[in-house]
Amino acid sequence: MLPLPVTVCMTAVFVLMLTALSLMVSVRRFQLNVISGDGDDMTLRRRIRAHGNFIENAPLCVLLVLAIEAVLATSTMIWVVALILMASRLLHVFGTLTRTKQIIAPAMVMQHITLAICGVWLLIQTFGNMSAGGL
Repeated sequence: MLPLPVTVCMTAVFVLMLTALSLMVSVRRFQLNVISGDGDDMTLRRRIRAHGNFIENAPLCVLLVLAIEAVLATSTMIWVVALILMASRLLHVFGTLTRTKQIIAPAMVMQHITLAICGVWLLIQTFGNMSAGGL
């Protein structure tokens, strides 16, 4: 088995989060007898948006952690990146579902800064290995 404990852990957490978000949408749809759309219900609309935003961002977060683990970054760095990304996703979900805008913006800033820094770091690692004859 390929040792990717951080990616596996993060994937498990995100699977549980996605399942919860999906169930929240399904339950509200059942309560309102709405098959598609949001039935002009603000609660359902917020749940759909929280679910959608999670789907839009969580896969890239997992892929980023996988890439960092694959290039054998330090365990501490991998866990810090994963925890920041998981916290940002949790905060965004909470902020969206509770209409707490003061939480949503910092959550997205945390995520975007982490993605950008790690993306640059991965490019440096890649081109550093290429010039050293590693790739």
